[in-house]
Amino acid sequence: MPLSLSRKVSAVERSQTLLLFSRAKKMKSDGVDVVSLTAGEPDFPTPQIIKEAGIRAIQENFTKYTQNQGIAELLKAVAEKFRRDNGIETEPSRVLVSNGAKHSVFNGLQAICNRGDEVIIPAPYWVSYPEMVKLVDAKPVIVQTSFDKQFKITPSQLKRAVSRRTKAIIFCTPSNPTGAVYSELELRALASVVATHSFYVISDEIYEKILYDGATHFSLGSIPEIAGRVITINGASKAYAMTGWRMGFLTATKEIVEAAEKVQGQITSNASSISQKAILAGLTNDLSIEIKQMVGEFDKRRRLLIDAFGKMNIPFVHPRGAFYLFFNAKQFLKKKVGGTILRTTDDLCEHLLMNHLVAMVPGTGFGAPDWVRLSYACSMQELEKAVLRLQKAFGELASR
Repeated sequence: MPLSLSRKVSAVERSQTLLLFSRAKKMKSDGVDVVSLTAGEPDFPTPQIIKEAGIRAIQENFTKYTQNQGIAELLKAVAEKFRRDNGIETEPSRVLVSNGAKHSVFNGLQAICNRGDEVIIPAPYWVSYPEMVKLVDAKPVIVQTSFDKQFKITPSQLKRAVSRRTKAIIFCTPSNPTGAVYSELELRALASVVATHSFYVISDEIYEKILYDGATHFSLGSIPEIAGRVITINGASKAYAMTGWRMGFLTATKEIVEAAEKVQGQITSNASSISQKAILAGLTNDLSIEIKQMVGEFDKRRRLLIDAFGKMNIPFVHPRGAFYLFFNAKQFLKKKVGGTILRTTDDLCEHLLMNHLVAMVPGTGFGAPDWVRLSYACSMQELEKAVLRLQKAFGELASR
């Protein structure tokens, strides 16, 4: 009799983002002219001062294990970043440095969840949130938000979702996949609901520096009434174009950080020593010009897409943050192409990849089956090519 595998892991879905990213990359390596609009990865180089710090760390043989929590000077710099940028009163002992913001979210969930706990997740959501919740033996409670509210959860929706088993809500602003940004007023209204109940907030703020149209970022962890129950997640991947360096961090109460550090100590130990020295340089130097230039380029691409999708009469969320366009593809479903009916956005994305060489992520993985996420973290040249192909593809489908 063959040995069985973990039932828990078998119930977890693969990351659609990573699957499609890998597939598009394989096609490109095989010489196929695919435009990949899948991955949430800035296509800009890591700032020079950060690269030099990483190189210097290698040259100085800073390549051994470090303290599990992170090197002392980085913990201090991260605590100062949270105070300076987010208004969160914290200290080095309340910071944990991990292998990317994704790792930080998982560490946070491991620290607080027990079997049978419920974790509220507004949909659309980042693909990994529900699966992480399953992996810590908790239950994801999905709250469907609406397009007319820019897919933002409302206080009344949050109230209705809370039960005696609620342990946390996972919250993301600016949002992946929608690009929506919650205002301070909206966040304070949600915080008032949190304050009257007993559960944690995991606030994923990895896109905080990528904002448009005068949008500003506000952190739930800065609100005194709920600060002790907020786990704030951030990292280096998006603002500093450091996806491959794997550098994330969180701040929370000392008890939560100690529990999360215990988990990390048994699973991965410290984050990369080299990456820690590199991001230390990023946090202790003024890189506002580099970030502003990057966001400016993203904004040009964003405006190109807003114009193109507006002209194609395809509904989409007007992105005010991050680098995604989330559009409604329902009008293109049930269309017949070459004997095949496009029943789902998975089918649609397969058609667009194989017949029009544009790779995007179907909304099924985000809890929004009629929608598709397009990442504009690619060159303007590639994006213009993708727009032409999509105009042709959607025009053909509309005529069927």
